[in-house]
Amino acid sequence: MNRTLILVGLGGLLGSVCRYLITLFFVKTISSPFPYGTFIVNIGGCFLIGLFYGLSKQYDWFNPALTLLLVTGFCGGFTTFSAFAFENMNLLQTGNYLTFAIYSTASFVLGLFAAYGGLMLIKSTLR
Repeated sequence: MNRTLILVGLGGLLGSVCRYLITLFFVKTISSPFPYGTFIVNIGGCFLIGLFYGLSKQYDWFNPALTLLLVTGFCGGFTTFSAFAFENMNLLQTGNYLTFAIYSTASFVLGLFAAYGGLMLIKSTLR
């Protein structure tokens, strides 16, 4: 269990640092209200999780430890959007269309409401 936590933690650390640096780069180089850094990270993370998953199914050298490091750790630290996309892809591939629709719609809508609710809670307590 300790090795698992170290692999996930190390991957998460690297993913978080990469996310921060990429976002910072775009904030400093492109003046726009569109969040290019987060957008690139989210789409890139989706690509990476698909790539890593494909490699893990295709090659023996991509062992469970490497999967923990790169998929769970790095991609998890880089963006949780990649895990969300991957789970939805699995739901579609297995024909769970209703679950896909409920999960993706509820995640998007409730996520926005939750973020707004948290913001409003803090604003109301700081008055």
